[in-house]
Amino acid sequence: MRYGITASGLVGIGGAAGSLARYGLSLLAQGFSIEWPFGTFAANALGCLVIGAVAELSAKGEVLSPEARLFLATGFCGGFTTLSSMVYETMQMLKSNEYFDASLYVGLTLIASMMAFLLGSVAVRVTVKAAGGLWN
Repeated sequence: MRYGITASGLVGIGGAAGSLARYGLSLLAQGFSIEWPFGTFAANALGCLVIGAVAELSAKGEVLSPEARLFLATGFCGGFTTLSSMVYETMQMLKSNEYFDASLYVGLTLIASMMAFLLGSVAVRVTVKAAGGLWN
């Protein structure tokens, strides 16, 4: 693939889709609580699930094209996940002396995101194995 306009377009379109999905998730999460940032937490965990699956598929050769990887990993996941929002929300908790909530939020986000990444990777392996295997 020639990098440049095409690659930039794929990242931009993927990023826009990820950002819109993130906004929708935020609106949905407000129904649960406006006190705790469930939307950001869910976006980080779900984004790690998706990028875990993309990483596993990418590691197995030609299952995902370079264009698909750019669109999904760099574009969609980049627009969907929200580290800067997480840091902002954590800092707001710390400024409000909510040390336990801030620690819980950071710890749960990291643990859930790593577990989601592994789950995405394992889900691809199990699915491929159940389908008769596309690669060894």
